[in-house]
Amino acid sequence: MKKRTLKNQILTSFAIVIAVLSVSTFALGFYIVKTDVFERIQTEVERSLKGARTVYEEEIRRIGVSFEIADLNKDPRVLREKMRLHYFYRIPYAQAIEHPSEIVSFAAQHGRSIGGTRVIGPDELATMDPEIRRRAHIEIKPTVLARPTNKTSLDSAMAKEYAMPLTDSDGHVEAVVFGGRIINQDYEFVDHIRQLVFGGDEYRGLPVGTVTIFLDDVRISTNVLDENGRRAVGTRVSEVVYNEVFGHGRPWLDRAIVVGHWYMSAYEPIININDQIIGILYVGILEEPFHHRAANLLLAFLAMILVASIVAFVLAYILAESVSRPLTLLLEGTQKLSRGEVGHLIKLPQSSVKEIHQLAQSFNEMSVRLEEREVRLQENHQKLEELNKSYLDLLGFVAHELKGLLSSTMLNAYALRDGFLGMINFKQKKAVDSICRNLDYLAATVTKFLNLSRIERGNLEVNKTRFSLWKDVFAHSVQTFSKLINDKNMKVINHIDPELTVVADPDLMLIVANNLINNAAKYGTEGGQIILSARTEGPMVTVEVYNDGRPISEQERAMLFRKFSRLNTPEKKKVKGTGLGLYITKQIIESHGGHIEVQAKENGNSFIFQIPKE
Repeated sequence: MKKRTLKNQILTSFAIVIAVLSVSTFALGFYIVKTDVFERIQTEVERSLKGARTVYEEEIRRIGVSFEIADLNKDPRVLREKMRLHYFYRIPYAQAIEHPSEIVSFAAQHGRSIGGTRVIGPDELATMDPEIRRRAHIEIKPTVLARPTNKTSLDSAMAKEYAMPLTDSDGHVEAVVFGGRIINQDYEFVDHIRQLVFGGDEYRGLPVGTVTIFLDDVRISTNVLDENGRRAVGTRVSEVVYNEVFGHGRPWLDRAIVVGHWYMSAYEPIININDQIIGILYVGILEEPFHHRAANLLLAFLAMILVASIVAFVLAYILAESVSRPLTLLLEGTQKLSRGEVGHLIKLPQSSVKEIHQLAQSFNEMSVRLEEREVRLQENHQKLEELNKSYLDLLGFVAHELKGLLSSTMLNAYALRDGFLGMINFKQKKAVDSICRNLDYLAATVTKFLNLSRIERGNLEVNKTRFSLWKDVFAHSVQTFSKLINDKNMKVINHIDPELTVVADPDLMLIVANNLINNAAKYGTEGGQIILSARTEGPMVTVEVYNDGRPISEQERAMLFRKFSRLNTPEKKKVKGTGLGLYITKQIIESHGGHIEVQAKENGNSFIFQIPKE
């Protein structure tokens, strides 16, 4: 996964937080605005429906008032025009009782005035003025979502009607006067209601508020406009609304598509004086103006959120820069320190935050101290190099000088012991043997110091050639230490194939073999075994030198192969050593690209090393 910079991480985190907060805030605002708009429209349409009902009923009362104040003995045609009615009649009691108008018959039967809404059937319409018949006739238009019908035209009319009984001197009803206004295509009436309830506001050529009166499910008077801009008379109400209003007698309030536009609509039944539903009173408020205002409000709200988000992001950028820039300088400083450029100082801008400024000061102090320590280390290193050179020169010089003197001394000592300089007695021979053993130990020690000098100087040259591990190396080592092995009554068991060859430096490998077999003989159990084995493992040759003895513990194994390191064991007091043999052995093995380790066995120890076969 690709790592991001601290600055990008901070900006990304702030961007996510800002985005989440902005989206959440906008979603909340959107919900609140939409809910508020819906509730406002709903409340407004409920209030408007009550207002329309009031105006509708007030119109019927107005007709009644005109009846009360008029001189009913005048010519009916004059009275009709004066009271602005579409029809006005005076009929005797006998006809009134049988009249198809429930309003007229009620006035005759009960002897009191009454007003209301009624339906004028086709038979009655046929007896009325031709203008009324023309007004009543409405072609029914196909309407989506309306209930199925086979009717193509409306043959009835709805009227606001008022009837007043006329009595004789005895108080008996002798006649009934009645009149009314046909609601079919009475646009003045619905416009009057709209003007009083909604005013004359329009939105993009559409009235904001609309009023409709239905006879059954057909619009007979409305200010709702169709696609051509004409009043949508003859269109029908939806089946859902019809079933609710006519079927259950309940008002219906919800969103509705009214001739292609969404309105918050309210429908309630229009009933006659017998409580029969004969039509529907509708008011609707166009939703588009409210949605437009809501959209403008949301856009303003969104603009505020965007401005706040931009300001927050700019502040986040400034914060990220104030944090990441100093840290970048600190990172560059640490990289320079890691490359050894001690003493590098960081200069931070003054606007840095306090903690980072303190961190930079601590870094500068550390850098100065590291520089001072580096200077001291270089001085000490130079002194150590001089001392080491003196040590190596002294080591090489002493070992070289001792080697020359020892060679001459050992030659004379061996000649004296072996009788080449004359016969010596038993006591003298025993003393000379002790001298020869000490000289052998001293010679081995000098050889180890010479090898150590070569290793320390880096002059350990590896001259590789092919040779037999057994014939050219281990056989010679076993022969070299045969006297020590025989003195301890130990047995050497060889499992190294004489034909097994390797490509290595035979002289250096002989030093390795001498060190391992010498240690096996010195530290092995008297009367025990020394087992030599070798095997090929892929491109490597594994050699194992085992001897019976006390198993080396894990803590002791950690001390092996160190320079001048000897184990603190009981055998240490009996066996002389310099602590260099295994160290030199490890260096020689590693110079060949191999490695060496020791494994403790149940009754002894195995020194195992690997070197490349070729």
